[in-house]
Amino acid sequence: MTDKIRKPEAFSIPKEPKPKSPRIEFALEPEVHLPAEAPMAEANAQRPRWSWGHLLLSSLAAILLMWLTFTANEMILSFFTWSLTLGWISVALFGIAGFALLMIVLREIWGIIRLRRIEHIQIASARAINQNDANAAKHVATELRTLYRARPDMKWPLKSWAEHDEDIIDPPAAMRLVERLLLEPLDDAAHRIIARRSRRVTLLTTVAPTASLDVILVGTQNLFMIRELATLYGSRPSFFATLRLARLVVTHLAVTAGLALSDNFIHLFVGKGLLGRLSARFGEGAVNGILTARIGIAACDVCRPIASTASRKATLASLIKELAGFTGDEPESAPPAN
Repeated sequence: MTDKIRKPEAFSIPKEPKPKSPRIEFALEPEVHLPAEAPMAEANAQRPRWSWGHLLLSSLAAILLMWLTFTANEMILSFFTWSLTLGWISVALFGIAGFALLMIVLREIWGIIRLRRIEHIQIASARAINQNDANAAKHVATELRTLYRARPDMKWPLKSWAEHDEDIIDPPAAMRLVERLLLEPLDDAAHRIIARRSRRVTLLTTVAPTASLDVILVGTQNLFMIRELATLYGSRPSFFATLRLARLVVTHLAVTAGLALSDNFIHLFVGKGLLGRLSARFGEGAVNGILTARIGIAACDVCRPIASTASRKATLASLIKELAGFTGDEPESAPPAN
């Protein structure tokens, strides 16, 4: 029997199908963006345009102006009766006084105008963030450049902003870029201002001998703090503008229910049980300091041209901890506004 040599052949081995592994898909969570707010506009939303009180004040102001004019005229005529020299001196003095009064009135009007300017920037920035409005974003950019261009401390942030301004087209992202480059340094300065005023209120309330003096000290320190914060963010409120700004801050606090002080806030300051071992005066000073810090946070919300994000917004707890330890550097004086 002869063996035959088989020719080499190629065999194809069928591939077995690989078991299908389950496909894992990662679903990205949608980013949650809280709507931006315009606190000044919200505080003025329910404000009546006309009331009997406005009519009364206008009438009294007109009567006072007429009386001052008549009194000045009679006084000048009497001086001219006595002496021609005294008459002209009185005319010059009344002229100087009238010019000074005019400048004060113009300063008050200019302070109100600057507050309204910040309000318009807030409305435009909120529209740019919430409605993706490119025209509103451009308006905010123009207004902020005009508002901060004369301040030496803002030259470097404005230069950095100009280098990246054309790279971002999305209006909300552009507003957040403005917030990061321009407003975050101002937020840090505002935090120091609030902490300093809160510590001062705590100390003054502790050493004040009477309750009436407490009210005066706390009120004046809060007004000074509101004025300082408004100047920091670009406004320069005068007397009546400061009072109007204080009303806006109180309205904002009432809307956000921020005036309520619970025991938790006090425990954050001194710890549970420690308040009872301290003097009653220091306890009152602690509460007043916490209230001052809360008013300062509300003032930042009102004065800030762009609504702050939750991550950048100053929290009452951080201020209370800083107030409790009496730590932190003294802030530099607020830079002069344009």
